[in-house]
Amino acid sequence: MKLLIVEDNHSLVVNLFEYFEARGHVLDAAPDGVIGLHLALANHYDAIVLDWVMPRLDGVEFIKLLQAARPTNAPIIMLTARNELDDKLTGFHAGADDYLTKPFAIPELEIRLEKLVNRALPARLHVLEIEDLRFDLDTLKATRGGVTIRLYPASRKILEVLMRASPAVVSREQLEQVLWGDAAGDVGRLRSHLYDLRTAVDGPFDRKLIHTKALAGYWIGAPDDD
Repeated sequence: MKLLIVEDNHSLVVNLFEYFEARGHVLDAAPDGVIGLHLALANHYDAIVLDWVMPRLDGVEFIKLLQAARPTNAPIIMLTARNELDDKLTGFHAGADDYLTKPFAIPELEIRLEKLVNRALPARLHVLEIEDLRFDLDTLKATRGGVTIRLYPASRKILEVLMRASPAVVSREQLEQVLWGDAAGDVGRLRSHLYDLRTAVDGPFDRKLIHTKALAGYWIGAPDDD
């Protein structure tokens, strides 16, 4: 998932980044509603995590202005210490899709986000496409230029993470987390899986899509995106 976190609690934002990035998600953050609104209008996000009480622009006004400027299909989950029914109804009526009361467990936030994103995705978005590369998440079939690409399970996991994040760079640590969880990763094994993926996706083609960013990680996209 590509997430926008609009939250002025720096410690909470740091915790969210550590948790979600370790699981292969891509995040942007804004410390107030005005910056958050700018990011939401300038970029595409799978979901928005939105604090209610923030400097310059609160969460309810954020939603109203966002929908007025550019209606979005990205679901919005509001974070707040307010737990009265009237407060929840105000958030829902403004356009929030879900509501989570502080303090909360981050794994619960992740599950809620995944449910919201999956419900918001039309069937066609279960197919990831970059250039002539196509990956169907339902059938796990990958093709490039109409030709079926044979992938090992680990290669499929890496491909999905890179395509979802594109054109952002995904770090080695993020890929290791996706493949092996909290277990210690093996750099040699990761390189082997990346080699297999590159051989399948780029080997027969002149135009390479999988790239290495020195000291940062890996990304997938047209070379002109670098």
